[in-house]
Amino acid sequence: MPASTQVPFADFIGLRLVRMHGGEAESALPMKPELLNTWQVAHGGVTMTLLDVTMAHAARSLNMKGQDKGPGVVTVEMKTTFMRPGEGTLVCRARVLHRSSTMAYTEGSVYGANGLLCAHATGTFKYLRALPASSGFRVLPQKDGQE
Repeated sequence: MPASTQVPFADFIGLRLVRMHGGEAESALPMKPELLNTWQVAHGGVTMTLLDVTMAHAARSLNMKGQDKGPGVVTVEMKTTFMRPGEGTLVCRARVLHRSSTMAYTEGSVYGANGLLCAHATGTFKYLRALPASSGFRVLPQKDGQE
């Protein structure tokens, strides 16, 4: 049964983790109208999110202890190539190509409902125990009339 990714944005768009183990991960994302572009296929940013989250889970899976998903990772770099439009439920399969003590080098592929390859990416992820509490990030209140 698909599980939460524990990434609020990914969970919000409906991305579900199918499996993660031994440097590999798989996730699925059913398309819905809000995730489509003007041609009524998966928006490129949605496809890239699917790749990013799945590759990150592949990297994290190397440090899992039981149900604990291990230390978090942040994306350092990602390169994506789009081959064809993504339609229906998209499935992403990712794996770690190489790992150092602080970095994971990964690749991932997205397949459409027809089983054809839609996109492929490589990504580099840095392992982190936690983000600094004083990162300075905060949400500023909007002023009247601003979007």
